[in-house]
Amino acid sequence: MAPFATAMVPSSHIFHFRKPTNLVFPIRCSTTASPALVSTRSKAANFDLMTYWASLMVQINQKLNEAIPVQYPPQIYEAMRYSVLAKGAKRAPPVMCIASCELFGGSRLSAFPTACALEMVHAASLIHDDLPCMDDSPSRRGRPTNHKVHGVDMAILAGDALFPLGFRHIVSHTPPDLVPERYLLRVIAEIARSVGSTGMAAGQFLDLEGGPNAVGFIQDKKYGEMGECSAVCGGLLAGAEDDEIERLRRYGRAVGVLYAVVDDILEERLKAKGGNDGKKKGKSYVEVYGVEKAQEVAEELRVKAKQELDGFEKYGERVVPLYSFVDYAIDRSFTIDETRG
Repeated sequence: MAPFATAMVPSSHIFHFRKPTNLVFPIRCSTTASPALVSTRSKAANFDLMTYWASLMVQINQKLNEAIPVQYPPQIYEAMRYSVLAKGAKRAPPVMCIASCELFGGSRLSAFPTACALEMVHAASLIHDDLPCMDDSPSRRGRPTNHKVHGVDMAILAGDALFPLGFRHIVSHTPPDLVPERYLLRVIAEIARSVGSTGMAAGQFLDLEGGPNAVGFIQDKKYGEMGECSAVCGGLLAGAEDDEIERLRRYGRAVGVLYAVVDDILEERLKAKGGNDGKKKGKSYVEVYGVEKAQEVAEELRVKAKQELDGFEKYGERVVPLYSFVDYAIDRSFTIDETRG
């Protein structure tokens, strides 16, 4: 249900570069752009996103592990931890939240609780998405889905428990001297909106019941909502202005859908080479319109996302990580494989 669900990245420290997928054209800057904007985009193209992302993931993984200790009844907590702490979890929502908070001068310490909550919500949505009554997925990130390991009943309970735990974590762990209470109320309301009946739940419903003409709405709701929410929450924590929040909203939604569209294109290419995983697929631009049209959609989304970021020119290099997320959504220029020992 969330935007970055199929891409691969856990934590630790072994990095493998691979050839970009070349799905769209190289990054372009408008000829009318200011020199400062051109410079910022140039820096984004050379930004070491891999190191930035990996360093944040180490901290996020540690905080998530601490946030979900095994308590009574242990079966529920073990099911919760199975999905939240899964190898292969990319941590895209919390990383985007932190990057958005830092754009406006906010502290990582103020963003970590919300970042962890977003990952809990993300994991809960995936647990429920995978259920037999929904997408009926037997595997995720290369291992059995939650209900295959812990049973359908426990998977439902784990997802149900993760949603309120995320809200509680925001309230109980955000430093009050760094984030005013009114900001936290807006953050909680934003997350509730994104997962509710007008957000991701609506997208999942139409993925089950809607026709092919609903594909745009489905992609916006199932995948765009989590990207939008992640970017917006970071801005809210740092006290961004309302017009800046709306710009983040449009940026995050575009990036969330972009990730999903590119994932679908890559999966279709893998399928053409005999690599189909046999999973039931939801409605996508590739399924409805074909790869060529999906590539056009991806290009439009990339342009839109970067145009929204151009409005943050006054923040200089602090916007660079957000630009880099857009490029990564297209080229998938690195993976981060986890080793434990």
